[in-house]
Amino acid sequence: MAVLQNKIDFSVILTAKNANPNGDPLNGNRPRENYDGFGEISDVCIKRKIRNRLQDMGEKIFVQSDDRCGDGFKSLHDRAKGCETLAALSKAKNTDRDEYAKAACAEWIDVRSFGQVFAFKGDSVSVGVRGPVSIQMAESISPVDIVSMQITKSVNGESGKESKASDTMGSKHRVDFGLYVFHGSINVQLAEKTGFTEEDAEKIHEALETLFENDCSSARPEGSMEVRRVYWYKHECKTPTNSSAKVHRLLKVTLRDGIDRPKCFEDYDITLDKLEGLDPEIFEG
Repeated sequence: MAVLQNKIDFSVILTAKNANPNGDPLNGNRPRENYDGFGEISDVCIKRKIRNRLQDMGEKIFVQSDDRCGDGFKSLHDRAKGCETLAALSKAKNTDRDEYAKAACAEWIDVRSFGQVFAFKGDSVSVGVRGPVSIQMAESISPVDIVSMQITKSVNGESGKESKASDTMGSKHRVDFGLYVFHGSINVQLAEKTGFTEEDAEKIHEALETLFENDCSSARPEGSMEVRRVYWYKHECKTPTNSSAKVHRLLKVTLRDGIDRPKCFEDYDITLDKLEGLDPEIFEG
């Protein structure tokens, strides 16, 4: 498949209902929010879900989460050493960094998409790969209401007097309803360096449309997170005259008049401005 030749921009609208879209470990795992009360989902969280979807499609992933590890490797270093080409290059005295990066990109789709730093103890090489796919943090259009509930354990975890009682208290947090938007781009110049192809771009596109498939958990019950719109812009050339910022501003999501506390997707008006010669492919969930 040919290396990507046309720059791509995209915008995604998603909703969360009675779910924790992205817990903050420094704040008791409460849903992330900024100082003004608007909900946030980190770009790292979004990339994790894209990696999971790509893995579901049968793609080889370098940064696998522990609960989804499918190749038996216990760490990134082990996975890198498991690639014969990389293992041989890392032992060489004068490692060709470009060859190392090229081999890593050929092996794993997330490396040639998002980039990766290969710097492991004991190796003679330190290589950084810049990926062509960049994704912004998602932010809610309106401030979110975060609800916390107290829960208790119904059984002791361990026996003996040192064990915690069955009425040990805990907390769960959720967003009543939130509509989030995030944007991203795929850079052709970096795609040429990593070997990112047209086929890879289509797989990223598919992953965005199905972002929350196989992602259910206690914090995100099945059906509580949903991708509602994906706007996929494919430019006519490598370096178009319209910047990514200008393309991302085409999407406008506003709260409908008379609604103070949105409860559903239909409480928002969605409009899409146009640029001459640039028509998006639109997915409606």
